Amino acid sequence: MITLDTTDGDPPYEQIRTQIAGQVASGALPPGTKLPTVRALAATLGIAPNTVARAYRELEHSGVVTTRGRNGTVVNGDGADQAAKEAAVGYAEVMRALGVRQDEALELVRRAFDRPVSS
Repeated sequence: MITLDTTDGDPPYEQIRTQIAGQVASGALPPGTKLPTVRALAATLGIAPNTVARAYRELEHSGVVTTRGRNGTVVNGDGADQAAKEAAVGYAEVMRALGVRQDEALELVRRAFDRPVSS
C-alpha cells in the first residue's frame, strides 16, 4: 500500500520510491513480487504516470527492482541483478584507469562471453 502526503516536503516520486524500498527491505514485498503497472499505480494515487515511472526508474537504478518491458516491474530476488551492476561498475572503473576506450572494453567482454567455460 502506497500513500502520498501532500504536506510532506518530498516530491511524490520520492515518497513512492521510499515506501516501495522500505517495503522491500522489510520483506513486505518479497523477491519476485510484481509491482502494479505505472498507469495502474498512477490512477490509484491520482497522479501523473510520469511520476510513478520516475520512482520505478530510481528503484531500478538502485537495484531494488527490475523492469522487464511488457512483463512488468518486479522486486529483485537473490541479489544477482545488484551484483551484476556492481561488477559492471567495477569493470568500467578499472578499464578507465587503464586508459581502455569504451568500445575496446565492450569488445573484451564480448570475447569473454564467446569463450567456452573451462572445467
